[in-house]
Amino acid sequence: MNLVTAHDYAWIRTSPLFRHAMESGYTLTLIRGRTPREVLRAMEAEARGIGEGTAGLIEADDAHRAEMDYDYWDESYIAGAFSAAGENGDWTLVLGFDGGLGVANACVQALSKGGRVVAHSTNGGKPIHLFHWFEDGELRTTFEGPSSRDGSTPDELIPLLREVGFPLTSEGEHDESAPDVDRKAAAFALAERLTGVRVTESLLHDARYELGLVPEQPAEEWAGVVIDITDAHGERLYREWTYEEIATASDRARRP
Repeated sequence: MNLVTAHDYAWIRTSPLFRHAMESGYTLTLIRGRTPREVLRAMEAEARGIGEGTAGLIEADDAHRAEMDYDYWDESYIAGAFSAAGENGDWTLVLGFDGGLGVANACVQALSKGGRVVAHSTNGGKPIHLFHWFEDGELRTTFEGPSSRDGSTPDELIPLLREVGFPLTSEGEHDESAPDVDRKAAAFALAERLTGVRVTESLLHDARYELGLVPEQPAEEWAGVVIDITDAHGERLYREWTYEEIATASDRARRP
């Protein structure tokens, strides 16, 4: 039985590689039953050869960014993929210093068909830390903060979340009495619980990465805007506007 907890990932806080990932923004994705080449193809990545270790991956990504037109900074990036042993066979680990963009949802849903995909990321800015678990094409659980979960089965991971160290009650609420935890280390531990892949600094540092240039993803169309705010007195403001309502109001404002 895999009893890994956040404590097993304490190494991330003394790792130069992890510091680079946090500063740049990263996404680490684990895909069961797919080869690195299959994954990069699904990501519509243009093959860019082999990167020897994270040094090769970072060098290739830096070279790509040096070639970019600074008048139009797009969100393409170099991803590196390699095979890693885990639960129920081999998994593909994909690492990208992508600003925390993550693999496009449609792509992840396709890659998880008949299998599992687990990903966590940080955007390198505010920062925002996200976790996603897909199973057989379905987003089962996703969260930024573990007490505010979404997905088709948002509560299924509560026991695992608590076991790896997240301060939650048995109902999945934030537990004020629980000891604080390194939440990023806990996310690594949760990913291992779901995949069986132990991510170590040496695993990432020494891997032979298949490299691919992942193109900028088209912006998703939006259907509306929701404002949902509760003030300090418990008063709630909830208002939803459709795209059509916003467009009509914008046109009205432009009229002389």
